[in-house]
Amino acid sequence: MTELTEVPEIAEIEAQEARLVLPHFTYDDAWALGTLLVELARARRAPVAIDIRRGAQQLFHCALPGSSADNDAWIDRKRRVVERYGESSFLVGARFRAKGTTFEQSSRLDPDRYAAHGGSFPVAVEGAGVIGSVTVSGLPQAEDHALVVRALERLKATQDAAARP
Repeated sequence: MTELTEVPEIAEIEAQEARLVLPHFTYDDAWALGTLLVELARARRAPVAIDIRRGAQQLFHCALPGSSADNDAWIDRKRRVVERYGESSFLVGARFRAKGTTFEQSSRLDPDRYAAHGGSFPVAVEGAGVIGSVTVSGLPQAEDHALVVRALERLKATQDAAARP
C-alpha cells in the first residue's frame, strides 16, 4: 500500500533541490541510490519503475512487480523535462499550474515526449551543477516525487557523514 503524500508548495520543492546537491555522484553512488529506492519501494509494495542517469548514460534501471512498460514511457517523458529545464519535473509542472495554466497547454513541447509530472529529480553535484536525473514512475505524482526526495536525502546524509573526519 502507498501512503498519501501532501503536495509540496513551489518554495518547498525549490528548497529540496537546493538542499539535495551531492558532493559527488559516481557509478557506485548511482547503484546505492537505485538500491535504496528499490528498498523503499518494496517496503511500500509500490509498483514502480526506477531510472538513474548521468548525462545520456543509464546507470540504473529496475522495474518492480506491478509496473509496466507504460512506466518506462513516463520515465522518459519526465526525465526529458529535467534535462531541458534543469529542475524537477514536479517543480516545472507546479510553476505552470501556479500561472493558471498547464505544462501541456503552455510549454509548446510535445506531450508525447515531455511530461511535467512529479517523479524525476535532477542529480546535482557541488561545483558541477545538474549532471543527471533520478526518476520514479508508478505512483501518484506527489508520491513518486516524495520517494525520490527521501532516497536522495538518505544518500546525501551518507555522503556527508563519510566526509566528516
